[in-house]
Amino acid sequence: MKKIQMVDLKGQYQGIKEQVNTSIAQILDSSAYINGPEVHALQKEMEDYLGVKHMIPCANGTDALQIAMMGLGLERGDEVITADFTFAATVEVIALLQLTPVLVDVEPDTFNIDPKAIEKAITPRTKAIVPVHLFGQCANMDVILEIAKKHNLYVIEDNAQAIGASYIGADGTKQKAGTLGHVSATSFFPSKNLGCYGDGGAIFTNDDALAHTLRGIVNHGMYERYHHDVVGVNSRLDSIQAAVLRAKLPHLDAYNQKRRTAALKYSMALGNHNDIVTPKMPICCASETCVCDSHVFHQYTLQIKSGKRDALVQHLNEKDIPCGVYYPIPLHLQKAYTDTRYKEEDFPVTNQLVQEVISLPMHTELGDEQITFITTTILEFLNR
Repeated sequence: MKKIQMVDLKGQYQGIKEQVNTSIAQILDSSAYINGPEVHALQKEMEDYLGVKHMIPCANGTDALQIAMMGLGLERGDEVITADFTFAATVEVIALLQLTPVLVDVEPDTFNIDPKAIEKAITPRTKAIVPVHLFGQCANMDVILEIAKKHNLYVIEDNAQAIGASYIGADGTKQKAGTLGHVSATSFFPSKNLGCYGDGGAIFTNDDALAHTLRGIVNHGMYERYHHDVVGVNSRLDSIQAAVLRAKLPHLDAYNQKRRTAALKYSMALGNHNDIVTPKMPICCASETCVCDSHVFHQYTLQIKSGKRDALVQHLNEKDIPCGVYYPIPLHLQKAYTDTRYKEEDFPVTNQLVQEVISLPMHTELGDEQITFITTTILEFLNR
């Protein structure tokens, strides 16, 4: 059996090797390393794929979130509501801009931000909501957009983990994740569903005026060389990373289908154990023929209910099976983001999840033999 990887980028590379190598060689020959033809081509192709008017490439996903907030003109002290159970980048940029982060609990089945908690947290100083489409599945955007409209708030989608996922609205309409709010941010970190071979990110919006502002911000506030019209940053996607993303983008739906197939096999093997809660999956996804894209499984994350999560992590490591705990500490308990406003009783779901979650290997190259070995090892450990 091939060595199990948490993410097998080398194996995925073999399928696109010729195109990637040719494109990189052409960039080296042209020396168009920054804002070159590959970047412009990627921008158009991503806009067409997502069905969104504007893509603004940038250097990484964290920058994408920060620049999106800068473009909306949020001011010092404005409150921004986001999920307590997510990676720190989401709240980090809020604090960096001297805005006020407001952390709320998540839903127990999807791990995404709880709309009821959002509504409860709104004050006269609230200006924006940042739903994180965690682990590859969209937050409840119907309700979140309704709340935002009611209170005149911006919605900034953190789509770093759900590129290619679709959101099926209550009315049956289908839109790609990252196209529902006022603006969205994504990351092209190598391990993402659509990842480059370094750092990269992008901002997406259908708002023409906002897109114009964002294009200035990513390039030192310039629209014309040496004319600085807005306060900006230096955050650009380089041509080599754009070339890698262009090679992968035509395969993204197939990549995500492979992830769903692997997730289904995991769930079929593990779903009947009393100590295991498998990820919530849309009903249509409980079939290998599903093409709805509602969940693209950036992570496949279990809950271990027996109090044996940490021991299981150690056991898997001993068996050379990689795994991850995303995330071990709630953001409201992180030293950088502690706040006397937060009460532990406001975060019952998050506080439980950090004790129970474990993410298994998930990528496009995962084979049946590997999945069988992983699931058998887990079941043998929990049953002993």
